[in-house]
Amino acid sequence: MARRDRDHAPARGYDGRDGYTLATLPTGSGGILSTIGSHIAAKAAPYLPPWIGAATLPPLAGWGVNQMWGDAPLSAGLASAGMGAGGVLLSAVTWAVAGGTNKFRRFRRAQATASVAAGMGWLTCSVSAGPFGHPMTDLWLLGGGLFAASWNVRQIMRNAHDETEETEKGGLGKLAEAIGLEKVQVKNAKGNGKGMVTAEVVVPAGKTLEDVQAAAPKLAAALHVPPSAVTVGRDPDNAARGTFSARVADLLKDGVPFQPPHALGLLPTEPIPVGLYADGEVWFINPFLAEILQHLLVMGVTGSGKSEFARTVLAHLLTRRKLTVWLVDLSKGEQTVGHMREGFDWFVDRNRGGMKEAKQMLRSLPAVIAARGTELANEGLDQWTPKSKLNAMVVWIEEAADVADFEVLDKIARAARSVGIWLVISLQRATWTNISTDVRANLQAAACFGVDEAADAGFCLPDRVTESGAIPDWGSDRPGYGYAAGMGIPAPRWTTEVRGSLTKTVKDQIREMILAATPYRDPLDDVSAQAAGLAYAQRTHHGTNRTTPEGEQPQPVHAAATQQTAAADDAVDPAQEEAAAMELQDVYQEVMSQIPADPEPDADYAHLRLEDDVPDPDPATDLTFEQTAKPSTEEARHILYGEIDGWASAGRLTFEPGDLIPATVAAGRSRPWLQGELKKLTEQGALQRDGQGTYTIVRPLTVAA
Repeated sequence: MARRDRDHAPARGYDGRDGYTLATLPTGSGGILSTIGSHIAAKAAPYLPPWIGAATLPPLAGWGVNQMWGDAPLSAGLASAGMGAGGVLLSAVTWAVAGGTNKFRRFRRAQATASVAAGMGWLTCSVSAGPFGHPMTDLWLLGGGLFAASWNVRQIMRNAHDETEETEKGGLGKLAEAIGLEKVQVKNAKGNGKGMVTAEVVVPAGKTLEDVQAAAPKLAAALHVPPSAVTVGRDPDNAARGTFSARVADLLKDGVPFQPPHALGLLPTEPIPVGLYADGEVWFINPFLAEILQHLLVMGVTGSGKSEFARTVLAHLLTRRKLTVWLVDLSKGEQTVGHMREGFDWFVDRNRGGMKEAKQMLRSLPAVIAARGTELANEGLDQWTPKSKLNAMVVWIEEAADVADFEVLDKIARAARSVGIWLVISLQRATWTNISTDVRANLQAAACFGVDEAADAGFCLPDRVTESGAIPDWGSDRPGYGYAAGMGIPAPRWTTEVRGSLTKTVKDQIREMILAATPYRDPLDDVSAQAAGLAYAQRTHHGTNRTTPEGEQPQPVHAAATQQTAAADDAVDPAQEEAAAMELQDVYQEVMSQIPADPEPDADYAHLRLEDDVPDPDPATDLTFEQTAKPSTEEARHILYGEIDGWASAGRLTFEPGDLIPATVAAGRSRPWLQGELKKLTEQGALQRDGQGTYTIVRPLTVAA
């Protein structure tokens, strides 16, 4: 038994390629010779076809043509002439189809053409002379053996080199030499058949990839393509290597049709088809499935394609469940996305809330973020996933420069991503005057369309993208074209040109699709809705969802809010409001100028302030004052809270401390008491204070009291 096990134990064998390896070789009597023979036969099998062909095809074909046409001189002559002409034609076809862009391919072409020409020449001679006999048999044996051996040598050496490798200065190599980069190696130049050519770039010692990137415009000129069509990307693992890409044909010039979702009610983590890459592949984004939820900066001049991009992305998002979209567009709201308004849970434009409500939306978000963070912690989640009971949220701000509240935006951008809130900011130029650098640093994803100046692209795209030459400095000349980074897009794709889908002609279809998705849209979760407070409860626009399929308006918190909402619908144009405010200010100044100066500037009471106690009257006078009882603390708070609640009931959700001076006087209290009460209400979350000292009412103060 032990002997039998030993005889069949695995033994180390040589595989002829990777060194020694374990092979199951029976070492018993009679088994090893057959195994070795089988191994040799298996290794020799790939090299046998040339020999089999050389041994069988010539004599069989030669005997056949000799028997068919060799008996009569006329037929033999005609057949020889025809076969000679056919041999020339077949050799020319072989030369043409074999290719020859490098030395390996040129040698293969020469070898194949020579084999065809020699074979056809021998076959032509066999028509008259026959295949057997001297010198035909000698030529067959010697020539056939040599050609078979040459193809065996090629098979053996084929794995030593990549036959697609550019080993000489040809093609792109000549271009590199022409622009002063003769020592740069250009390898593996390949076309994908869709207008894109890629190649590997290796720089020599003393050169860096920045030298090649700086020469990208020269390469574009040599190839007769636009400057943005040539990019040179870095290899993150090797500073001497990079990837050259050139778009030599524009497959997207006729536009990219809108691709609707394949189903309604998808989760937020499903990819969104936004358009096409320059090589014809679909451009997908998937922000909620990315490892990190990256806020998005959309940038481009007027007419560059920002609105088309917004409509495409929003059209998909508004058909999904477990997702809530808030949008602010004070520039072209109704014109751009008016046909999609039923899908927005909160939509603010010039006719729906205006600047005032837009700021209320932004100021409500810090409280929403805090509440969502607490809920996710209670659920044991480090960041939002579809498993949470919370909806994913999208806060989309078009032309953000018009509603810039840098302090609030900074708070939102820093804290929103972990709680499943995707912030999207769109504007024409992301300079520090339009958006703070702190906010911009937290917008890690980018979609940059046409810009007027190359330097502007650096405000949006990562440095490694612009350094590669991917700069959309064509302004509005190529609408829809651009570059995108982040949002789940693979990093090598960041430097590939994209074009967004066209939606202008399918607005009606998009509207019908969003209406059809109403039963799938979930309302905003209770945690976020309660944290958003009165600003959300009293919002002007209410979208449709599965609980309000017809867009019913929820009952307002107070009856007076209904009147305020109706008044907001009839609001005048902002320019008229501004003109009226300026006129009011002029009248105020004119009236104040008519009031005489203090007639008793030196009186004993001239120094008194609102918060000072009234001094006792002079005992030498007969004046007496009626003393009223000072309200208690609870009564004073009731007066203060009643004033603030009255504002909230009327739809006024912002105020300044000076607006409460009459209520403070009525409560018999001073300014320090008012400041203390406001601080307490802010800590309780009933109020929210911004950096300018303005307070926002978050919820009714009767709860806080």
